[in-house]
Amino acid sequence: MKLHIKKGDKVTVLSGDSKGQMGEVREIDTKKMRAIVIGVNMISKHAKASTKYPQGGIIKMEGPVHISNLMLIEPGTGKPTRTGRKEDANGKLVRFSKKSGEIIK
Repeated sequence: MKLHIKKGDKVTVLSGDSKGQMGEVREIDTKKMRAIVIGVNMISKHAKASTKYPQGGIIKMEGPVHISNLMLIEPGTGKPTRTGRKEDANGKLVRFSKKSGEIIK
């Protein structure tokens, strides 16, 4: 399934407790239609002591956000924009900004 955001994109949150926050997409779960954005939707998780967390205790980490609540930030202007798809000169589908018409890499 083609999505309007990819790993590494800079996005802003449209609704929920983290509304208005910006961050970079760290990973995407296409089956659940959710993304983990760095610094957004912080949750507390209780962890037992392990090699990853030697002390254990309460750990702050990012929780998943539904993809419909995220909007891509245009690389040139830094403002949120809707995205579309069109063919480039090689006949390959690419994303483009509906605000400016520029191709998004």
